Amino acid sequence: MKKFNIRKVLDGLTSSSSSAAHTGAAKENDAVPESLQSEHFQLCKTVRHGFPHQPSSMAFDPVQKILAVGTLNGALRLFGRAGVECYCQHESGAGVIQLQFLINEGALVSALADDSIHLWNLRQKIPAILHSLKFNRERITYCHLPFQSKWLYIGTERGNIHIVNVESFTLSGYVIMWNKAIELSTKTHPGPVVHISDNPMDEGKLLIGYECGVVVLWDLKSKKADYRYNYDEAIHSVDWHHEGKQFVCSHSDGTLTTWNIRTPAKPTQIITPHGKQPKDGKKPEPCKPILKVEYKTTRAGDPFMVLSGGLSYDTVGRRACLTVMHGKSTAVLEMDFPIVDFLTLCETPYPNDFQEPYAVVVLLERDLVVIDLGQIGYPIFENPYPLSIHESPVTCCEYFADCPAELIPALYSVGSRQKRQGYSKKDWPINGGNWGQGTQSYPEIVITGHADGTIKFWDASALMLQVLYKLKTAKVFEKARGKEEKANTDIVDEDPFAIQTLCWCPESRMLCVAGVSAHVIVYRFSKQEAAAANVQLLEVRMQCELSDTDSPDTGGEQTPTQASSVPPSPQEGDAPATASSQPSAGGNGSNPSSDGQRDNMPCLQVRSSPLKQSPGYQVELVVQLVWVGGEPPQPITSLAINSSYGLVVFGNSNGMAVVDYLQQTLLLNLGTSELYGASEPYQRQPCSPRKARQPSGALCDSSDGPNAAEERCKSPNSGSTSPCNSDDERKAKFIKKDSKDNSFSRSRSSSVTSIDRESREAVCAFCFCETFPRKSADGVPGPCVLVGTSQGSVMLLAISLPPGDDQRLIQPVGISSCGTVARLKGGILTMALLDAAGAALPASYEPWYDPNASDEEKEKERSRWRRPASPPSSQEGHDSQFAVLCSEKQAKVVAVPSQTRVHKHNITESSFVLRADVVQMAGANCIACFCANGHIMTLSLPSLRPLLDVNYLPLTDMRIARTFCFSSLGQALYLTSPTEVQRITYSQETCDNLQEMLSELFTPVETPEAPNRGFFKGLFGGGAQSLDREDLFGETASGKASRSLAQHIPGPGNMEGMKGAASGVVGDLARARVALDERGQKLGELEERTAAMMSSAESFSKHAHDMMQKYKDKKWYQL
Repeated sequence: MKKFNIRKVLDGLTSSSSSAAHTGAAKENDAVPESLQSEHFQLCKTVRHGFPHQPSSMAFDPVQKILAVGTLNGALRLFGRAGVECYCQHESGAGVIQLQFLINEGALVSALADDSIHLWNLRQKIPAILHSLKFNRERITYCHLPFQSKWLYIGTERGNIHIVNVESFTLSGYVIMWNKAIELSTKTHPGPVVHISDNPMDEGKLLIGYECGVVVLWDLKSKKADYRYNYDEAIHSVDWHHEGKQFVCSHSDGTLTTWNIRTPAKPTQIITPHGKQPKDGKKPEPCKPILKVEYKTTRAGDPFMVLSGGLSYDTVGRRACLTVMHGKSTAVLEMDFPIVDFLTLCETPYPNDFQEPYAVVVLLERDLVVIDLGQIGYPIFENPYPLSIHESPVTCCEYFADCPAELIPALYSVGSRQKRQGYSKKDWPINGGNWGQGTQSYPEIVITGHADGTIKFWDASALMLQVLYKLKTAKVFEKARGKEEKANTDIVDEDPFAIQTLCWCPESRMLCVAGVSAHVIVYRFSKQEAAAANVQLLEVRMQCELSDTDSPDTGGEQTPTQASSVPPSPQEGDAPATASSQPSAGGNGSNPSSDGQRDNMPCLQVRSSPLKQSPGYQVELVVQLVWVGGEPPQPITSLAINSSYGLVVFGNSNGMAVVDYLQQTLLLNLGTSELYGASEPYQRQPCSPRKARQPSGALCDSSDGPNAAEERCKSPNSGSTSPCNSDDERKAKFIKKDSKDNSFSRSRSSSVTSIDRESREAVCAFCFCETFPRKSADGVPGPCVLVGTSQGSVMLLAISLPPGDDQRLIQPVGISSCGTVARLKGGILTMALLDAAGAALPASYEPWYDPNASDEEKEKERSRWRRPASPPSSQEGHDSQFAVLCSEKQAKVVAVPSQTRVHKHNITESSFVLRADVVQMAGANCIACFCANGHIMTLSLPSLRPLLDVNYLPLTDMRIARTFCFSSLGQALYLTSPTEVQRITYSQETCDNLQEMLSELFTPVETPEAPNRGFFKGLFGGGAQSLDREDLFGETASGKASRSLAQHIPGPGNMEGMKGAASGVVGDLARARVALDERGQKLGELEERTAAMMSSAESFSKHAHDMMQKYKDKKWYQL
């Protein structure tokens, strides 16, 4: 363990000169041991969870049971069994228009909107591109890869079809030109190729569908069209009957046409599934286009016909539907979102056998649904993937690692009761792949707050994500029944219940939530149902600061002096905070002031009827900020809770308040300027109250117009800002985007407050701790709370708790101001306390007990709890603690109780920190920071040495700033799109073990046997006809393709690249495993061939023996 000299650290890392007091403190603390080194840190992405953003295509491997989804931004998401997920990205970012699996080969072909095709190797844990082919002169519109074939058909916008060898990714010289496929008498171009498929019973016949309505059956050997099928309406899709004698087409007028391949004159059947049949025998009214149809046969019953679209035009406003036609029954299944694509899952991968469909996978714009075709009513399967993150837009996010072991089972037990009923009883059909074998076993929990007021708890252990429990905070409030009742919520036109920030204590399971309507809700966790009771309400009046020229207002509370130990009490004339079990008069919108302005009324009305609370999180107290003199309350920017003290503290741009949730009383209500003592060196002059309201508090521009109030509480939207040339321009765009998208400000994202240089100082960070309230060396540590502001000030408040637990609910809690501890550049983001050895000093907490349990059980739980030992008192004038303070610009370490600065580090000059946390890493502590310029940094503690600085992700969207969060043990995450969560690690150990922790997509599985042709079909040649495509499409037969048509690009993931790039034991093991799988497969094929040869030899031997016996005794002339 290396020891660092504090004097050298300060000389190297700080530009400001040190005072004499600072030098003395450094001498005292110049030998603090630190174990963290830069070798402990490395940044890399781990996994991505959630629904693929803007999906565009889908494919399924029926043998490997793997589903692939492509998106409009070039992403690929692969899904197997629950917990088996994979994300990869095309470098070009072009949209994926089609995907094709090489079934049971561990490979995937993707076709992009930039006219390139790529071959992905799925046999490795992180898929890589083996080959790419970029078309230069033609646009790709459709691809088809026959089962167990290495020749890929590619249709283009010009109507031509090219053929690619997927092994070498080279073009064949064989080309089907559009003018040879259609009739010579046709004067118009047939349009793009919209379908390609080979006849299930004859690989030499290729069915080509053109957009104009022409379908051609092409003979590959004779290179000419056998039949042409013409229809007046445009074609959207085509599918074969498995016997290869019929096919069905879907058209733009909502019709389905069925054709016999030998009668091209007219279709054998024309139906309009959703068309109204007129009585006079005329054609049905046209319907919307049928975008896709699939025709699947069963051995024991009627075939299934599944289609999307085709509804009549009079169904305006009706949701998208999937239609399942089976025999004489037709089921119309409504979907919540528009249908992007669907696939019918069948028992066999062979197209020339009975398909036996058992499920339909439906890809929607914002969901993935799998329908069970084997049960009556077609129920859906319960989806095991975490695809519901975006069910309501995410507004805030917190990440907790190494939680108490019993916490996840407790949340799961109460969350399992919330699951909806009516799912299919069968297992999830997409069940390929294997889980990773990681050694990471500590519990991890992610909490997301949403725009509709819901809070979701997720199990994030072992690189997986599974929803545990869902809490609906909106149940606490009355629902508006009409437009006339929305007067109270006019500052939050949309999503008035949206979660602004939250604070959670895993040990006590206490949860505190702040919403955009300036409300705070305190929750307790219980495994038992609570009896119906009225919601406890506390209304708080927080006013703007006043200038010294204005007459003093009696509102608010008396400013406590530095030596005060008595809790301040509301002055006469003030509207006191009220605690009641019913909403007060201000909550019903009928309490205007004398001049007609709204006053003493909250933004939301708490429900007046008793609230029945299910097992899980149950409401303890609701705190609401009220209107003051026609001004709505400012949004809450910071929040903290401590279960040991029974206190909740919150702040905004007006000041801060401390609430005792055990006694349900307001202890302190101070303006920001009142936090400073009378002789404070950092004291600011109070400013006059602002005339125009700042709608979003910490995240809004000072030039907001009248529409800002309307935009303040809209759901967060995705978007991006272009990179800025200067820091000021970047900041301006950052703020402008925030006020436009109306993102919900988090307590940790108060950086914009310091950027817009407002005169109003907001409270933006809190930290409960046990420390020294005074500078004197003979002090004793006690309960305190550190308060950080947007101007960089850090103040200390001392908490005086009643002696003994029996007096806690009777005696009042005292709060006294202890003055300013330090001042930093930029708004304060995080604060923490270390002991003299550099170890973190966590705030005390009360272990969880069930509030609805019997008195005996409560006493038993509480008897196990002992308040954590207080930190050692200061002796012989030495400092025994370090206060770690981090702002948007710099970090400082201050010795306590002397309050002298011992370390300082300027984190950034040209940008600003968005999120900072003191986290545990490899048994030690450090500060983790995420800057707006995209840098992720870590600093050692207490010396603030830079350990990691990586330019990872420039801030392009407020969603990232709002949701980025660190956790201990080297983990972090953020919302990378409106529907997806990206997890990253900054731990070297996790990066080294990542290959083992990731799941495997490809597993060795035997391909099912081909269908038996039967004796007569084999005898008379009535079975499937095979085709030697190598002789037909190879270079010797078809020649070379034009070099200018397409460009071959070797991928970084091809075998040569893998051999050169892979290194170390992991790479060797991966190559050995791939080689072993291939060797095993070849040995299996060799064994089958050997068995066939032995069988043939035995048959020949037996036949020869019979012949010998027959002619053994005959003479030569008798033969």
